[in-house]
Amino acid sequence: MKGMPLYVSLPTLSEYMIERGWTRCYLSISEVGIFNYVLLTALYLMLVEFGIYWMHRGLHDIKPLYKWLHATHHIYNKENTLSPFAGLAFNPIDGILQASPHVIFIFIVPTHFFTHELSLFVESVWTTNIHDCIHGKVWPIMGAGYHTIHHTTYRHNYGHYTIWMDWMFGTLRDPLESQKVKSS
Repeated sequence: MKGMPLYVSLPTLSEYMIERGWTRCYLSISEVGIFNYVLLTALYLMLVEFGIYWMHRGLHDIKPLYKWLHATHHIYNKENTLSPFAGLAFNPIDGILQASPHVIFIFIVPTHFFTHELSLFVESVWTTNIHDCIHGKVWPIMGAGYHTIHHTTYRHNYGHYTIWMDWMFGTLRDPLESQKVKSS
């Protein structure tokens, strides 16, 4: 809870930059048309997923970053200690770094202002959801089953909304496969 003032700094900063016209955000879908809106939103979300994957993986692979920023989050490393609260139990700088792709890519991809704001809100809801240990088993969504494996192995399932980045970069571990191995 101490980190909340810092957590709100990223969306506040992004809104400030949008209002100043420093980003590629637009206010009305009619500025780009519905077809381009859908395409640009899909591109924005794919880039955000890519950015979060590499930011999260970097926080594990670069040992000083893990030690000083991300290890706090991983004190919740067993199925019975994970909870939605673990999704918010971050060093504030860690949380800002992992959410930063949402802001970085509004400088590159034309993005609807409300879509960007909504993506930041969904980020916080999703972060609590993937720590609740309730695996919805909706492929290709990175549900709690995948993320629980991340918290117990530290080397798998860095992705955020989907499993695509882990699949592409060889870090995917499927919870159903893990259950088969345990029961054998």
